[in-house]
Amino acid sequence: MGAIMSAAPEPRLEKQRYRWPVPPEGGWTADDLDRIPGLPPHTELIDGSLVFMSPQRKFHTRTMWLLEQALLAHLPPDLDVDREMTIRIDKRNRPEPDMVVYRAEADTGADQTWYEPEDVVLAVEVVSPDSQDRDRDVKPRKYAAAGVVHFWRVEADADGLPIVYVYELDPARQAYTPTGIYHNKLKLDVPFLIEADLTQIYNRGR
Repeated sequence: MGAIMSAAPEPRLEKQRYRWPVPPEGGWTADDLDRIPGLPPHTELIDGSLVFMSPQRKFHTRTMWLLEQALLAHLPPDLDVDREMTIRIDKRNRPEPDMVVYRAEADTGADQTWYEPEDVVLAVEVVSPDSQDRDRDVKPRKYAAAGVVHFWRVEADADGLPIVYVYELDPARQAYTPTGIYHNKLKLDVPFLIEADLTQIYNRGR
């Protein structure tokens, strides 16, 4: 008789196993996002489903650094800026913009994990290949419906430099209206005066 072959999985595959959280009936809620153990960093909640982030490209991290520095340099005293904090839109939605400008009075301390949409003045999304549909369509629609007045979408041009697409809320339609597309230099006076040299994305002040 021939030898009986074992069907046991390879040890390498055993180590890679991860027990994905099983959603309850009706999907996850905004409160669940803070309670589910072992979630990857920057997990979002979209329509009751968990959305996991892929590793970010250098364009993404450097664009965030550049815009954060520009925002911090121009913020009025009643506003502040954070990276990667969720907005609690409703029970089934807690999207995480790459950056938010919010009313400073909404800061509740070091354990805070989300902001109310009425406290968010500006939401910024830096588009990655795996997030194009969410950043171009799903998330801005939700931000607009929740009343976030200003939205920026940032994408890379052919040379790897940021293009900033700027939108402002039309409250009558609860939808965003495009107000400008910025190459090389960003210069705005709403929601406050801000300037940024977009060509300096990889220079880090040098």
